Amino acid sequence: MIPLPKTATRLPVAVDIVALTVTSDDLMVLLTTRLLPPYEGDFCLPGGFVLDGETLNQAALRELSEEAGMDAGGHLEQLRTYGPLQRDPRGPVLSVAYLALSPFPGSPRAGGDAASAQWVPVQSVPHLAFDHDAILADGVERARSKLEYTGLATAFCDTQFTISQLRSVYETVWGQTLDPRNFNRKVTGTPGFLEPVAMRTGQPGRPATMYQLASDRDPSSVTLNPPVMRPLLVHHQGLEP
Repeated sequence: MIPLPKTATRLPVAVDIVALTVTSDDLMVLLTTRLLPPYEGDFCLPGGFVLDGETLNQAALRELSEEAGMDAGGHLEQLRTYGPLQRDPRGPVLSVAYLALSPFPGSPRAGGDAASAQWVPVQSVPHLAFDHDAILADGVERARSKLEYTGLATAFCDTQFTISQLRSVYETVWGQTLDPRNFNRKVTGTPGFLEPVAMRTGQPGRPATMYQLASDRDPSSVTLNPPVMRPLLVHHQGLEP
């Protein structure tokens, strides 16, 4: 076996996870507070170093479980790579960031090297440790943009949902109000996206049709044609919609 150059063994690799959910009309992100230096007591995204024998995906899933008692929920994808310079005061660290989307999974449970774990509204996030402000901003914009042309909004929903509930996801993630009739026409008219499954009863008003993602489809693999565009073309500054 040809050995690696010595310089190749000097670069630690970490994972950081932007875990998002929708609850109470807010887009929420999972944050932890650091138990140890550097940045002891500061808020950050869940994450940590990749261990020997782990894949990147395995490391991301482990860190979510250890630091917050959570799994990846409905969807997990790589976001991008950050570093290695000027992001960790201990030295060069390469971080592979992930985006995780899920229906509201309940309250997290802190563990590992996290002093606490909690869901925080994206618009109320304080300054984060390391370069996690930039990672979070990139993760939120990735989610917002992919809602336009994929079925990824369903990753925030339970298995069955109404069109109104799905529209609420779009409105919450984008921070914009959508026309109900136009939205209904677009999402129900896209082949291979949604399929009706039942009528919701026992609720005030007219019974509503329940939908689910088309069978055997991954939300991110569903292409919306035409796309569900955000009402206004805006330039994002930080996390502002």
